[in-house]
Amino acid sequence: MADLQDDLHPAPAAGELDDPSEPFPGPGAPPLPPEPYPSVCDLDEGLLHRARALLAAHPVADGYNGLPWALRHLSWYDLELGESAVDTDVPRLRQGHVGALFCALHLPEGRYGDQAVGTTLEQMDLVKTVARGLPEHLRPAHGAGRTADARNCGRVAVLLGPAPATALGDSLGILRSLHTLGLQVLTLTGVSWAGETGLTRFGEETVREMNRLGVLADLSGAHPETIRRTLAVSRAPVLCTRSAARALRPHPANLPDDLLADLGAAGGLCMVPLTTEQTGPTVRDVADHLDHVREIAGPACVGLSGTYDAPGAHPRELGDISGYPRLIAELLRRGWTETDLALLTWGNVQRVLRGGDFTARATQQRRQPSTATITALDG
Repeated sequence: MADLQDDLHPAPAAGELDDPSEPFPGPGAPPLPPEPYPSVCDLDEGLLHRARALLAAHPVADGYNGLPWALRHLSWYDLELGESAVDTDVPRLRQGHVGALFCALHLPEGRYGDQAVGTTLEQMDLVKTVARGLPEHLRPAHGAGRTADARNCGRVAVLLGPAPATALGDSLGILRSLHTLGLQVLTLTGVSWAGETGLTRFGEETVREMNRLGVLADLSGAHPETIRRTLAVSRAPVLCTRSAARALRPHPANLPDDLLADLGAAGGLCMVPLTTEQTGPTVRDVADHLDHVREIAGPACVGLSGTYDAPGAHPRELGDISGYPRLIAELLRRGWTETDLALLTWGNVQRVLRGGDFTARATQQRRQPSTATITALDG
């Protein structure tokens, strides 16, 4: 918190953004139902201005973006001038005040072993190629320091991951190789060593090796026993890159209150996704989830995950990555303090990245690279 307080300073003036507008009903259409309270479209322009100013000083660190897989299916695209075929491009990143972007390395169902590793490597290469082709806007980053450096230079920090654990091929050597290439986050699902019974011996060794390297564990979609055991084994903070509150919406990837409390107590981070399936159809629904996670887990445990360019629809007023000022304006209307908002957008992600970096430095002094294999530990 002390580091965050040092970062708080008067925000620079931010550019204006046109107000969003609701679709106008056609002739003969039934009237729109009354709003329980003013919609985002009716927010006072002062709130939107405050939101943009706050984001100019404390931009969004977006925890999950599916752009790498989306770009694989396009024969041509222009992210610098704008690309209508995707939800994410440079103009909309700027409008949304995004300062860091975690690029998900998607693996389709049924890809394992060499196929999974190869597909992951191809996406990592694509992300780096795109970022290096736009040096005035994007910068590849790993860890807290380089992420902050990119933001301070006016670039969007581009981080690799989360990647599914199937990308490892059950090999800690491949984990080390992916880390060398920049992998930041690994999702502990879809593998035999992280399942309904929790982590196996090889799973625990994998988490320890991730700690040594500085690769953060993502537990979204993981079984509750895996979540609990990872919280016990990991010395670094963990993430849930796409989890909202199950008390508000019973999606399997959303977290019940007891796990939210455990995550907060362990210094982890729940990054609430902006999807209708997990949070609801309006920006107010997203804000409800953020309120709930903050109440149960604490203000240091809540973050944002746009989940753009991934399967699924997004709430009204948040249709692409440019919509973050509208969400922040809604939270300001609800009474969120600027300190809590600065934690939500940027500070909490930086804290987790710093925790991963610190744990890696400390662990490397007392632990050599693991030579364990799944055959030796789990039979």
